[in-house]
This record gives sequence, structure tokens and C-alpha cells, in this order.
Amino acid sequence: MIQPSPEIRFLHLFQGYGVELEYMIVDRKTLDIRSLADNVLAAVGGPWTREVECGTLAWSNELVMHVIELKTNGPAKALNGLHQAFEYDIRKINAVLAEYEACLLPTAMHPWIRPDEEATLWQQEDVEIYNALDQIFGCKGHGWKNLQSAHLNLPFYDDAEFVRLHSAIRLVLPLIPAIAAASPYMDGGNGSEVLDNRMVVYQRHCHRFPQAMGPVIPEPVHSIEQYHTDILEPIYQALKPYDPEGILAFEWINARGAIARFDRQTIEIRLVDVQECPLADLAIIRMINGAIQWLIEHHDSVHARSSAISSERLQDILQLTVKDAENALITDTEYLHCLGIEVMSITAQNIWSQLLAHVDDFSGPQREAAEMILQYGTLARRMKQDVQTNQDAGLIGLYRKLAECLAQGKMLLP
Repeated sequence: MIQPSPEIRFLHLFQGYGVELEYMIVDRKTLDIRSLADNVLAAVGGPWTREVECGTLAWSNELVMHVIELKTNGPAKALNGLHQAFEYDIRKINAVLAEYEACLLPTAMHPWIRPDEEATLWQQEDVEIYNALDQIFGCKGHGWKNLQSAHLNLPFYDDAEFVRLHSAIRLVLPLIPAIAAASPYMDGGNGSEVLDNRMVVYQRHCHRFPQAMGPVIPEPVHSIEQYHTDILEPIYQALKPYDPEGILAFEWINARGAIARFDRQTIEIRLVDVQECPLADLAIIRMINGAIQWLIEHHDSVHARSSAISSERLQDILQLTVKDAENALITDTEYLHCLGIEVMSITAQNIWSQLLAHVDDFSGPQREAAEMILQYGTLARRMKQDVQTNQDAGLIGLYRKLAECLAQGKMLLP
């Protein structure tokens, strides 16, 4: 059996959390993207810096020069109150960007960017990785250059905990857009009725090597060894003729909606659109974590239940929530039974209301934010409502509000 890394061996299920939030850098007036991530990192860490530690959080680059990532600096012991650390560092970054007449912009997609004309790939340290990605995958279009997400890393101690955690995550993944959709606009806001456009383009961004994506909802597995054999090795083998030096032969090349990170003994959940402020992000993360924990702790057969539902069936449910978010109607009764819901059909919003009722030790501002999301709808729906109500202001008026929400740590509400 593959053993945990020594430095994180002590972390059992739900004993630590890794949270990552990605933000765009834009011009303060026009909200067009600005390739300033290297300048922000250099202002704190010096030239050629790719990552800087800033106490509770760390800042790092992403694939493109107009995006910066904030993440917990090692595992956080608790999620409660963690949004305040992100709010503090967002203010620090905005202070740096003010010198360039720029600021951070939230949500999962820029609404009018022309990615292949405007977005620039990272050009600093570790550039060989980004060059290899571009050469093999062709890092063009929205799927590579215009996606901002929130990642949640959950630890596992051993093989048994990995299987239980992976099984529970599979069941929750299709429901995530129902609370987290935040990308209703792209390409100038024309044509799409989908509320989670990030997930639409995410699902096809690895089309050149479909082994990397597989089914977005990962396949059921019964051990860590099987995960390596059935999921990771086919990716590495498919890439080997194009990457003989193995530059990309690492766990993070797996593009599924949740991936094992054995380098830090976690499973990373990737299907969460970044919201308008860290309070909303952490509220959603608490809901997701709470649902996963409840499934594991109250269903001894979570692995058997999850394994009985194919990735294709879970994928079908995901497509419903990608399009309609909280209003998606779920009618797969076997799936609902896995969640402890005994009805013939139910909206995704009502599923989350029932799951939230099971979440213990969840109070304060994050709980209030979660209840607001369930009451007023996903950010994507609130964004659409805002544009309809304020048609004269249009998209730029909406996104100026969102930049203000991020700067002030407040939610966009009707």
C-alpha cells in the first residue's frame, strides 16, 4: 500500500483544509485585463518570484499573466473565519495594483476578454512547464486563459480514508454548480443561457488529449493503487510521445473535477467558480465540505453507494446544474437515495437546503452567507438579475459592482 507523505501523515479526514482562490487583474477604469501578476509578486517577494508567503496565505502565479492565486500557506486547521485572511490579502494586493491603475476582479470568467489576443502565458520562473503545456495542449481559448476557480483540498491519511473521501466527493461534485455558478457571461455576454460557462469550456479544454480529462466526474476506485493504474498512468502514457522528458508527468496534469494530490496527501476539488468575495467562497466551501463529511460519517456504505452510480450518470446530473444551477431538476432516484433523499424529483437548490441542515458547527457570517445563496440564488443568477434591472449600466456596471464587492468583502445581493 502507498504510504502517506511523512510531513502530513498526521492529517486524517477533516483535520485540515487547503483553499485556493483565483482572481483576474484588470484596469481600474475599463476593467480590461492587465498582465501584472509578475509585478504584484515582485513587489512582495522580489524579481522573478513565482510564489510568496504572506503569513496565513501565500500568493502565486497561474498559467496566464493577468491571474493571481491566493491560497492557504499550508493546511488551515479550520474554515471558520478563514475568509478574513483572504479579505486582508486582497486589500494588500489592490494597494499594490493601485500604483498601476489596476485592481482585482472576481468571478469565474472575464465577460468580454478575447483570450488569444489579449491573455499572455506566464513568462517567468518554471516557464518550461508552461511552454510544454502550450506545445502539447495548445493553451488557447477560454478553457486555458479565462477560468478562475476556487479549489478545496481535503486530506486523507491512508488507503481506506482515500477511498471513502473519493467516493463521497463523487456524489457531491454534480451539485456544486447549483451553489457556485458564477460565470453567466463570456464573449461580451451574447448567446449563452448557461449559468456556469466556466464548466462548459472547462470540460472541453483538454480535447487534444481526452485521457487528461476523462469523465469530469472521476471514475470510482477501490484503492490508491488502482487510482494510479486506471487514472494517472493512462494520462502519462498518452502524453509520453509528446513529452519524453516527463515535464508534465505529475498528478496535477489530471484535469478531472476532483483529483488526488499524493504529493500533499489530499483530494483537490476543482468545480467551484470563484465568487464575488471570500465570504461567499468560504460559505460554499463549508457547504461542500459539510455535505462530504456528513456522507462519510453517516453512511458506512458511502463507497458502495457511490460506486453503483457511474461517472456518466453523475455527468448527466452535472450538465443539468451547469445549465440551470439551483433550478436544475434532479430525477435520478438512485442518486437521490445515495444522498439520503427519498423523493422522485427535487430541485438542486432544495437538495442543498437538506444537506445544509445536516452540517454541524456551522454558524456566524459564513452560515449567513450560505443561507443568502440558497435564498437569493447563485451569483450567476444574481448577476443576470442585476443586468436586467440596470440595463443602462450593462456588463461594465455589473462588473464594477463586483470589483467593489471583492474590495469591500461584501456579497452581491438584490
